[in-house]
Amino acid sequence: MPNLEELFRQTFDDQVMTRQERRALAKILQEEELSEQELGALRAKVFDFAGDQMDDHHPQQVLDWLYKASKLLLPSDAPLYTHKVYFSPGPDCREAINRHLRSASHSVDICVFTISDNQISDEIAACHHRGVRVRIITDNDKMEDRGSDIYHLSRKGVDIRIDRTAHHMHHKYMVVDQGFALTGSYNWTRSAAEHNEENILESNDPEIILAYQRKFDELWKKMERL
Repeated sequence: MPNLEELFRQTFDDQVMTRQERRALAKILQEEELSEQELGALRAKVFDFAGDQMDDHHPQQVLDWLYKASKLLLPSDAPLYTHKVYFSPGPDCREAINRHLRSASHSVDICVFTISDNQISDEIAACHHRGVRVRIITDNDKMEDRGSDIYHLSRKGVDIRIDRTAHHMHHKYMVVDQGFALTGSYNWTRSAAEHNEENILESNDPEIILAYQRKFDELWKKMERL
């Protein structure tokens, strides 16, 4: 198999992914017939590489390259970029989260204030057990709440880091396979699904995904292990 990661890097070194380079990469990807897991792994490397370039290159140059690279890694029949909105109370937000957890093939990064909905926690554990890299960042105060699933997930082997500062890690988002970001006011609790007025925005826009992934990686480095 060609070193596709290196080929993508070379297109960035040219400062722009030319039409000829896009066609050549598209041909190689078609011939290789990569599995969803292999595409997810390659997508993760492409996003990691783009994130590493943001400090040394103009952000718009990096994003232009990332848009073109991401388009090549999407299924040929998939819409280029889509955005969907879900609201609670009701099952829609929970089902959107669980659908993405079930479809994950490579990585799931979760940065959520509180997790106590067993239906979601069961999907997180299943994701971890089938070999997907799952990382969770959460708040130290909320993990002590009655019904919190953080210790349960830690015992299952999920990698978890905690904000132990005097303030709160109040984010509520998830990045799946560097292909989707889900964010909004929705806490991952039964109350949010059954009673609260909450929302989730789902996007596969590379600019949005990269922003959330970079913030996750920044927080991951400075948070404490559970």
